[in-house]
Amino acid sequence: MARRRQGGKIGKGGAARTALLAALLPGMALGQSLTPDGQTLPLYDRDENFLQTPAGPALAPTAGTGDNARFADGTEASHTPSVASRPGSVRISGGGEDGEGGPATLLADQVTLGVDKRLIASGGVVIWYRGSRLIASRVIYDNSTGAATIEGPIHLTQPARAGTPEETILIADSAQLDPNLQDGILKGARLVLAREMQMAAREMRRTENGAVTRLDNVVASSCQICAENPVPLWEIRARSITHDARTRQLRFDRPQLRAFGLPVAALPWLTAPDPSVDRMTGFLRPQLRTTSGLGFGIKLPYFVTLGDHADVTLTPYVAASRTRTLELRYRQAFANGAMEWNGAVSRDDIEEGETRGYLFGGARFELPRGYMLGVQIQMASNRAYLLDYDISDADRLWSGLTLDKVRRDRMVMARVGNYESLRDDEPDEFTPSVVADALWKRHWTPARIGGIASLEWSLHAHRRSSSLDVVGRDMARGSVSLDWQRTEILPGGFVGTVEGQVDADIYRINQDSDYDDWVARADPTLAAELRWPLARHSGGVTHIIEPVAQLVWSPERTREDDVPNEDSRLIEFDEGNLFSLNRFPGWDARESGFRANLGVSWTRIDPAGWSIGLTAGRVFRTEPDPAFAYIDNSGDPAFTGPQGKKRSDWLVSATYQGANGLAIANRALFDDSLSISRNELRLGWFKPGLQVSAGYLWLDSDLREDRLDDVSELTMAGGWQIRDGWWATTETRYDFSADRAQKAQLGLEYRNECITVEMSLERRFTSSGEVRPDTSFDLGVRLGGFGQQKAGPGTVARRACLR
Repeated sequence: MARRRQGGKIGKGGAARTALLAALLPGMALGQSLTPDGQTLPLYDRDENFLQTPAGPALAPTAGTGDNARFADGTEASHTPSVASRPGSVRISGGGEDGEGGPATLLADQVTLGVDKRLIASGGVVIWYRGSRLIASRVIYDNSTGAATIEGPIHLTQPARAGTPEETILIADSAQLDPNLQDGILKGARLVLAREMQMAAREMRRTENGAVTRLDNVVASSCQICAENPVPLWEIRARSITHDARTRQLRFDRPQLRAFGLPVAALPWLTAPDPSVDRMTGFLRPQLRTTSGLGFGIKLPYFVTLGDHADVTLTPYVAASRTRTLELRYRQAFANGAMEWNGAVSRDDIEEGETRGYLFGGARFELPRGYMLGVQIQMASNRAYLLDYDISDADRLWSGLTLDKVRRDRMVMARVGNYESLRDDEPDEFTPSVVADALWKRHWTPARIGGIASLEWSLHAHRRSSSLDVVGRDMARGSVSLDWQRTEILPGGFVGTVEGQVDADIYRINQDSDYDDWVARADPTLAAELRWPLARHSGGVTHIIEPVAQLVWSPERTREDDVPNEDSRLIEFDEGNLFSLNRFPGWDARESGFRANLGVSWTRIDPAGWSIGLTAGRVFRTEPDPAFAYIDNSGDPAFTGPQGKKRSDWLVSATYQGANGLAIANRALFDDSLSISRNELRLGWFKPGLQVSAGYLWLDSDLREDRLDDVSELTMAGGWQIRDGWWATTETRYDFSADRAQKAQLGLEYRNECITVEMSLERRFTSSGEVRPDTSFDLGVRLGGFGQQKAGPGTVARRACLR
């Protein structure tokens, strides 16, 4: 129902309003209501299914290929596109959507109805019709022709789509519209799509109920234009531009691209997506790339949609007549999963006459009863190819199948696959190639004794291609582990824990004369732990001190129990496993003997928002543990390393967490003479305009871990806001032992409301028999307003218009 504006005049009163509704848009029942601020409320069709079941997952358009996860064995997970289930089908419509006319609501300062069947509304005219809102200074409706003459300034919008990619704003000086207020001719018009792409034309024609808009003698740009500086950063001038809201495409006739007002390029025609498009067949933005190995080149990707659930991207890469490369990416989403395949084939003069390439693929599917099936394939000509074409820096590849199921109280995992090493010091015939694993684990609470019990079964097998003794060793293992622990709060605030564990293994060892063919072993473990957490709160500051003592016993190993240590060569000793019964990450090696794990932690929490924590601990043994020893040249065991003696190195760690986003952590291992064997310092600082992540690592040489030289390495990655719109990134890795950098990278990005420019300069210093040092430079430019764009780091520069 329309209401008269306060202080306004209305010519014929209520009769005029009734006549307007009857004459202008007759024959429909009222289908929308008004909120107090004049917005329309949508109606939901309840005759149809309000929420329908999803028709299957759709591809995420922004999924990239550089988000691979690196595992501890040096391999990377092939990228699998993220998928999103289609939302339930909800129909939001205005009343009378299917009719020729419909109800309208009018607000105006004055409405008159003449004898010539012309209705005139003037003075702040606002009309709501079928979800659209029209604002004008004067509207003249001719009942005999059904046409409406509108005098501007005219402002036509759809409030329900405000803030969405489908938002459209139409501004004009005058218009001659059909009764549906959508089709007609507009003079001096401007069309704004998704508040990004704006097109100004002398004349605009709208047809097919506003779905098709044609602008003649038009200028298009997504740059902000100021009255005092009307020349945009870039613009496209065309004889005409046609926008089809159904296909969400823009077709340019005789377009000319201008930068800073100067012509740059011209084409006979051009088709581009509008700002609401996330996936559409066509060329993607080109990328310029220059490397010292391949020279100057260009990549021109072409994207092809194969329905809502599949697409393919073909990317020719040509570089200074030195490479001819075709890259391909295929993605497909299914009702129960998704897959992605990336590959390339190249002919270049780096290895003349050779055809090189790679194929990385990953898929993941949901199976009945909660199981997940994973498939991964990774193949490459060599590591140099992956580095030359900036694909990956992985030096081990894994292909195979995985099956897993994780629930609150149980877990099932299995995998089988093939490893391919790309390292020069790892010949394929001497490294495990075919590897299979299976694991089943369950937790429960025993009824009579309480506490938490767990049972674990595991299987493992691996095979080497070599048939030589020792170096061609093949192994298979079956293990079972039963664990129980119970924690109680004791008098005086003490927290006591008792734990028991039994581990049993059976091994089959082939092609290694140093070990028996069959080995069976069982290791019981008993432990008791006592904690005394103490807290004090004063003046808003909280202090927490917790001393911990843990006694652990398991029988000492004998020579008959020895098996090759294949899965526990690298051992961490930190605050996370200080009170673990076994600090070896795998099954082959296990701690034994009587030992005491002692430690204390202190935490200070400040009301200002920052906190600091310290942890110190040490392990004492009655005898050195043979599991931490290695056999020296004389054949005798040598007990070295942080945990190889009766008394382990001291473990001291410190952490700081600030309210300003700064976090610092340091962990050090040193002996009684303060000689540091390991030290790791990590720093992270994340706040608006600054992102820094850095780490320094020092490792003493350790023959047991096949580390002949000390490791001293610095890694750093950062990003910061230089100024509004400018975002810089840097990444480096420096090896102090070798006194050279391994990698250095510098990136620069500029973003404003209409253009994004990305530049990257990278230098790789590593070299080997097939890997050469290389310098690369990448440049990419993207114009705003064509397709949806992801938000980037930092701010967006915008032109300031003076008033």
